[in-house]
This record gives sequence, C-alpha cells and structure tokens, in this order.
Amino acid sequence: MRKLWLDELPMLYNWLKGDFGLVGVRPLSFQFLSLYGADLQKLRRKVKPGLVPPFYADMPETFEEICDSERRYIKAFLERPVRTQILYFFKAFVNIALKGARSK
Repeated sequence: MRKLWLDELPMLYNWLKGDFGLVGVRPLSFQFLSLYGADLQKLRRKVKPGLVPPFYADMPETFEEICDSERRYIKAFLERPVRTQILYFFKAFVNIALKGARSK
C-alpha cells in the first residue's frame, strides 16, 4: 500500500472535504507532537494539515532540521498563504517526481 501511495487515499478524501490543505504540516499523534518545542506546537495549531508536507521541499535529514523546515513553512504561510502553497508544492513536486524523494 505504501509503495503505491494507497495509504494517502483517506487524506485525499479529507482534502476534498476541505479539512486539509494541499501543502502543510502533517497531522501528528500526541506522542510525536510532544517531541516538538512549545513554540512549534503552538505554530502548528495555527494552520491546517496538508497532503504534501513542507519537508519534501526542503529535504531535511535530522529531527531539528524537520522542525526548522516546518517552522519556516508555517511562518511563510501565515504571511503569504497562496504564494507559499504554490512555491512549496512545486519544490516538493520536483523532489518527489524528478529526484525520487519518498518517505521511508
């Protein structure tokens, strides 16, 4: 299922309902959210989750880099939502479609 991205179908349904954005931070369990600093937890609550996470645009390698990537995305999104969604979507598309980036 993961190889064919069939596990993404429920999130696609949520996107069609309007509960998700096209690009945005992925929803986390309370356990994983507790690993994030208080400032980033607060920022994450200000935006909708998304189908395409911002780390596909930045391709961070460590947990700290993932946090920084999400922080940059959220701050940019809060200032210029449409521009940020378009920019991150195309960066992520290039990394996924052309460079073969996939989650493990």
